[in-house]
Amino acid sequence: MPSKPTKKKSRVLVVDDHPIIRRGLADLINQEVDLDVCGEATDAHEALEMVARLKPDIALVDISLKELSGIELIKHLKARNSKLPMLVLSMHDETLYAERALRAGARGYVMKQEPPETVIGAIRKVLSGEIFVSEKMSSRLISRMADGSTDATGSPLERLSDRELEVFQLIGQGLRTRQIAERLCLSIKTIESYREHIKHKLDLQNSTELFQHALQWVQNQGQ
Repeated sequence: MPSKPTKKKSRVLVVDDHPIIRRGLADLINQEVDLDVCGEATDAHEALEMVARLKPDIALVDISLKELSGIELIKHLKARNSKLPMLVLSMHDETLYAERALRAGARGYVMKQEPPETVIGAIRKVLSGEIFVSEKMSSRLISRMADGSTDATGSPLERLSDRELEVFQLIGQGLRTRQIAERLCLSIKTIESYREHIKHKLDLQNSTELFQHALQWVQNQGQ
């Protein structure tokens, strides 16, 4: 009697700049009979190359990456390969980043603090064509849609654009304007403009307040 054909495994690309996290995720995913890690990327540029070369079925993307953030990477991947499902796996608070990730083109957002079975369940759900967010985040998004509001009662940081939030994070990590410009491949004038927009949106009076506010936020995030 002929044996049944083996079901093809879904190929997962893991994008994270921490080797221990990548290895842990790969070990977790490869234990599943229907999933297989086809590649591990350390940054956005490597991820773009691997997606083109390996043709994964899903990309698992971290928010904090060197040079280009996970949000920006998702936008690039969406523009190049609109059919690739992407799931964000991040330590960052979902209330600030989940909606940004979905707007950028991701199909889900799961926090690294979640148990392994939740991460695997999220991967499978996104692969099946559905969207994955936590129940708390799902209720929040539905409420915002129903109210037609921007949730002004939330964190003031929600008023920042994706790029402004990225600059704010780098300020909190101690980078100076020139260093941020080099990291993001932007002009110093552009970064100075972002700094002014951030100060205005967060009602900060000067650069010292901006740095102190950004530093405290980064420390609270454990970045």
